[in-house]
Amino acid sequence: EQGRGVPKDDREGVRLFGLAADQGLATACYNCGIFHDLGMGVPQDDAKAARYYRLAAEQGCEMAQHNYAVFCEHGIGGVPQDIGEAAWYYRLAAAQGYADSQLNLGRLLLEVAAV
Repeated sequence: EQGRGVPKDDREGVRLFGLAADQGLATACYNCGIFHDLGMGVPQDDAKAARYYRLAAEQGCEMAQHNYAVFCEHGIGGVPQDIGEAAWYYRLAAAQGYADSQLNLGRLLLEVAAV
């Protein structure tokens, strides 16, 4: 498989995304979260994925808000399981029209009266 106009190089691609994430770019943080979450070009690491998702979520990236909410809901990657925190991040993403968060928030509201 090839890159776009260049030879495919997962390690270099991840490194460059990491540089952009280190500068605080939300989309780069989200993508670094994906790389670590799924083990794409780097070893799979839930704790690093959680850190990157949270950085992007705090900047308003709805996909990162959703993924971080999942980590909060299930206690993944060293994130303490916290349904209230999960609901908070699902609400943020749902308010931006992110359908998966709307679904998960609705499910939480039906399951947990305290949300």
